[in-house]
Amino acid sequence: MSYIQDVLAQVERRNPGEPEFLQAAREVLETLEPVMARHATYQKARILERLVEPERQLMFRVPWQDDAGEVQVNRGFRIEVSSAIGPYKGGLRFHPSVNLSILKFLGFEQVFKNALTTLPMGGGKGGSDFDPKGKSDNEVMRFCQSFMSELFRHIGENTDVPAGDIGVGGREVGFLFGQYKRLRNEFTGVLTGKGLGWGGSLIRPEATGYGAVYFAEEMLKTRNESMAGKVCTVSGSGNVAQYTVEKLLQLGAKPVSLSDSGGTVYDPKGLNEEKLAWVMDLKNVRRGRIQEYVARWGGEFHSGATPWAIPCECAFPSATQNEITGTDARTLLKHGCKLISEGANMPSTPAAVDQFVSAKVLYGPGKAANAGGVATSGLEMCQNSMRLSWTRDEVDARLREIMVNIHAVCHRTAATYGQPGNYVLGANIAGFVKVADAMLAQGLV
Repeated sequence: MSYIQDVLAQVERRNPGEPEFLQAAREVLETLEPVMARHATYQKARILERLVEPERQLMFRVPWQDDAGEVQVNRGFRIEVSSAIGPYKGGLRFHPSVNLSILKFLGFEQVFKNALTTLPMGGGKGGSDFDPKGKSDNEVMRFCQSFMSELFRHIGENTDVPAGDIGVGGREVGFLFGQYKRLRNEFTGVLTGKGLGWGGSLIRPEATGYGAVYFAEEMLKTRNESMAGKVCTVSGSGNVAQYTVEKLLQLGAKPVSLSDSGGTVYDPKGLNEEKLAWVMDLKNVRRGRIQEYVARWGGEFHSGATPWAIPCECAFPSATQNEITGTDARTLLKHGCKLISEGANMPSTPAAVDQFVSAKVLYGPGKAANAGGVATSGLEMCQNSMRLSWTRDEVDARLREIMVNIHAVCHRTAATYGQPGNYVLGANIAGFVKVADAMLAQGLV
């Protein structure tokens, strides 16, 4: 058994019942065989064993009162995985599915994603099994205040800087920041995704979707192609999906789908700016279901389905983890899909990833392709530290430059280790080497 297989066996023994974390650890570690073979120092210093153990895992009770006066109790989490290259950085997720396994997987992925951005940020993740859907603003506020009443002890602008994620948008960040400010009696950039009037950054809502498209554009350039005219399927209908569609339209592509937990809308004519504005109002203001799109704009609604059976040239999974199965991957490839750029975190199962890599299609894994969100969070941190606010064009230019650089380092690293075009291997090794070298430099920490 190889060294990496020994480490994975140890991870499985120590983390039973955590399938998402085990999947993420296996996906990364199995691609590191070439780098471990070249650099014996990493094995001697037990870098892998240290990385798969978070530096700190916090779990706490979150009691709050609903509008009926009843006391509710949720669990809160913060997983601080690595601070080797900067303060912990990663979002907060409020969703009933949140558990230790999911947050450890997200935090582990975040370490390498943040390293790829070139910005000084470590990796972490947090959240709660609280569901903001169907809750009043006052209920969400009371929950956020209770959640922050514990979390504030463990975060800070130079320690741990959370952001939003699924279920945590501008409303929730505002309530969390307000409670932190009240408890600490200080106004600092401890959270990103803030409102523009109180420390937020332009382009932050758009960043993950824009970044996934910028990364896709760079992949296409390696084959002398562009996004113009490409038929694209997009999953999800939240923040990432909306701005993926917006950037695709700006580059002349033809996005034809959106989805939510109820099913998928397929519009053969393609979305346009007017349709997208309607979707944004539906999801962000009225908080409706994507099925309503068909009654207004036509097309088809496929109940309970994902978009991956729709013929396309490019796919942008932008909803949640493990949404593209092995069967879905076969269908995508059969229908001529030649590019997948992940806007969500780990949306493709291992079986799907294996097929994409074997088929040698352009496959941008989430830790590279969706790094635009956390990169712009890092830019927000920079602006907060300098007490400045950059223009929209400045932030967008910096975001694009970061995504171009991420693509370049992934592409170059894959070639260096003998697998040109394998962005999975390139992203994992490039991110790992940066973190591992920092750990070696700092001693046994």
